[in-house]
Amino acid sequence: MMNKVAVQTQRGTRDIWLDAAYEALIEGGVEAVRVMPLAESLNVSRTSFYWHFEDREALLNALIAYWRDKNTGNLIRQTRLFAETICEAVLNLFDCWIDPELFDARLEFAMRNWSQTSPELKEIFRETDSERIQAIRAMFARFGFDPYQADIRASTIYLTQVGYISIKAEEELAERIRRMPAYVETYTGRAPSQSEIDRFMARHRARLDGA
Repeated sequence: MMNKVAVQTQRGTRDIWLDAAYEALIEGGVEAVRVMPLAESLNVSRTSFYWHFEDREALLNALIAYWRDKNTGNLIRQTRLFAETICEAVLNLFDCWIDPELFDARLEFAMRNWSQTSPELKEIFRETDSERIQAIRAMFARFGFDPYQADIRASTIYLTQVGYISIKAEEELAERIRRMPAYVETYTGRAPSQSEIDRFMARHRARLDGA
């Protein structure tokens, strides 16, 4: 009888299947997320898939859950971080646009493409976009912006970033980070302090040095 490790190796793990599905979605869209091609890429049997997922639909639902937890969950958490000023709060949110561990722009692009062929996912996106904008709106409200201004500024930040992702805008990381203080002033009407800029730059120093 095979030991537990050998059986797991033969079947793969749930995360391995999910990672393979993620890569297929990014590279080829939702139509590329098929059990047999994934099994071949993982060098495991097709039947091993069913140890972890009931069917392809369950795998697709797992991808949706992963996207919601990572991109939406992290974005909302960033808007709720401690900040002494609205500028610092916006810079906290901007961490999402710099760090793919917080917000995966490639996944966001692939998911939005998928939603064009899935009414169910399109509805999820309507809910998700509203939830994200509401979180940013609440962030502005914490710093005294009236409801109208909070809504306009939150929508502008969010829709600009969605557009940035949708057109796959290419920009050097160093240039993007350099422009962040000006973006903050544009969105808030207030210039960030040098100490706020320095803290933001320090958070991303390793990423800049490795770029």
